Amino acid sequence: MSDPACWSSNDDHGSTFLVGSLRNAKLRSCFNKQIDRKGRMIYARKSASVCRSFGISMDPLSDLLVLLRPSATVSSGFEAGGRWAVDFGNQNSQIKCYAILAGACWLAIEGLDDPIRLQAGEAFVLPRGFPFRLAGDLDAAPEPAGAHFPPARNGGMVVLGSGGEFALSGARFAVSGGPARLLLDLMPPVVHLAGGTERSAMRWSLERMMEEMREGRPGARLMTEDLAHMMLMQALRAYLEQSGGGQQGWLAALADRQLQRAVGAIHADPARRWTLQALGAEANMSRTVFAERFRTVMGETPMQYLARWRMALACDRLVHTQASLGQIGNDLGYESLSAFVTAFRRVVGLTPQQYKRGVQ
Repeated sequence: MSDPACWSSNDDHGSTFLVGSLRNAKLRSCFNKQIDRKGRMIYARKSASVCRSFGISMDPLSDLLVLLRPSATVSSGFEAGGRWAVDFGNQNSQIKCYAILAGACWLAIEGLDDPIRLQAGEAFVLPRGFPFRLAGDLDAAPEPAGAHFPPARNGGMVVLGSGGEFALSGARFAVSGGPARLLLDLMPPVVHLAGGTERSAMRWSLERMMEEMREGRPGARLMTEDLAHMMLMQALRAYLEQSGGGQQGWLAALADRQLQRAVGAIHADPARRWTLQALGAEANMSRTVFAERFRTVMGETPMQYLARWRMALACDRLVHTQASLGQIGNDLGYESLSAFVTAFRRVVGLTPQQYKRGVQ
């Protein structure tokens, strides 16, 4: 994807743009021309189909993580022994990703009826930030996490109780992307990984991440951030591998090969005037069967998801670019500014102007 007058660059939030002057007319038509906050002319891709047309593959999972902009804030863990239980309050738009290094414990999540038994070698991700409890004994009186032990330094371990019987390590990610709540609401409360080919790769990433933080070698901060992102991606991949029928949510839709094609088509061309018939054709299903299956697995209709994804893209561009409301709406398939503002308010609950002011 070369052009002699432009080059690739990253903004402060990790998004990739082309900077300079695009001379290739075909390539230029696939990008939105903008002025960034540094006064540079940039070209941001309109959709994942652009990347595909130049041999660069994108996929819905990558698209989602790009918009969420997860940033690893702490990489640490704890070990425990005896009768212990710890309550972790609301995680405030944080994703937690941990692996069990030794022993076993119970994981109880607010809103879920049954606790989950976690064994050494297993892992779990908490994408939605619900309050939760970790316990060696569910009958033990829980201690609040913040008061029970001091914060661990990066790469460190806190000892709980007598220690020596149980160990857990991992990372937590602050989600700084504007559309975080729109997207995290589609995720399950917990991703429990009991097996799969990605698990050993995740364990490798975890061990290297902890080593980097302990030793503090040059470049450790960047290396740790990249390893933490690898661990999160490997955990979500592992969930897709082991996901079976009967599960619901966005990840369950990605685990369904036919629904995945429909979700990928929406991501590749969000501005298209999609119909149930066209999306069903992408999934190689009849209109009626597709609509029913999509709603059952995803928990919302295809048109509702299309609107949600468009507004997630709009939220991101409102915060991270200087594009006008009219330009954003037009790029997302709305024929008028009023139609875009009405759709935005219906999905987000605020006008675009209110949303932008609230996150600045």
